[in-house]
Amino acid sequence: MEPGTLLFFLAIGLGVILLAVFFTFVPVMLWISALAAGVRISIFTLVGMRLRRVIPSRVVNPLIKASKAGLDVNINQLESHYLAGGNVDRVVNALIAAHRANIDLSFERCAAIDLAGRDVLEAVQMSVNPKVIETPFIAGVAMDGIEVKAKARITVRANIDRLVGGAGEDTVVARVGEGIVSTIGSSIDHKKVLENPDLISQTVLGKGLDSGTAFEILSIDIADIDIGKNIGAELQTDQAEADKNIAQAKAEERRAMAVAQEQEMRAKVEEMRAKVVEAEAQVPLAMAEALRSGNIGVMDYMNIKNIDADTEMRDSIGKLTNDQDEEK
Repeated sequence: MEPGTLLFFLAIGLGVILLAVFFTFVPVMLWISALAAGVRISIFTLVGMRLRRVIPSRVVNPLIKASKAGLDVNINQLESHYLAGGNVDRVVNALIAAHRANIDLSFERCAAIDLAGRDVLEAVQMSVNPKVIETPFIAGVAMDGIEVKAKARITVRANIDRLVGGAGEDTVVARVGEGIVSTIGSSIDHKKVLENPDLISQTVLGKGLDSGTAFEILSIDIADIDIGKNIGAELQTDQAEADKNIAQAKAEERRAMAVAQEQEMRAKVEEMRAKVVEAEAQVPLAMAEALRSGNIGVMDYMNIKNIDADTEMRDSIGKLTNDQDEEK
């Protein structure tokens, strides 16, 4: 092959490579689509996006959508929100939805809501179409001790102005539950709650429970109401059982003290008996010593023995008489 022909093919190949690199780095088709949609963007702006590690389609396509919807949004705002980590397409969709629903929502507020981690499009849709939140069964005890269980449906609408920094659905459900428990607890009779369940919703709704939340409570409706346990009777039963246990414990304590005192008295009696036996054991020795020393004579000793024998006889006769009386 001649050198001129080789250089020609090399030039063509190099040109193809350069064109491929150019069209890969410079989104020409995206630029043409923007021009066709009436959105004027410089080709150098798209190249700058590449250099700033921004995907041009993520910014230009939402810009085209916003321009067709008549929104006043520029490419710098969208690119800045993309670089901040926001969802540009969702923000533009939310702005279009708010514009169609005549909701005053600026791009800065919408971007702030998106960066705060909330779904701004869902919030706008909830502003147009309120959401219903259903609570679980919430139990309260009336003054007569009867437990009343109620389930409520809360109709809320998103408050755009309080989406940033406002409390979520869990706070609304918790506050409504607290209001239901308080209303049931302030009722003298549980029958009044069953007769007028709307009394709960009216009382709870009048407390301004949506303050500081990202929602506006439109209505609170009692979906279901039921009777639970007789808490008052259970408490009285538990109290009676506790009183019985206390009384039994005190009786057991008194019995133990009586047993201890009885054992103490028995010990004292045994001690006295031991002393008596010891003293009786000393009597013969004392009498023998008295005889040796001449303090008593033989006749005195015999008289003492006679008295002892007479005493034993009298004791035997008395015991025999008692036994006969018992048999009769």
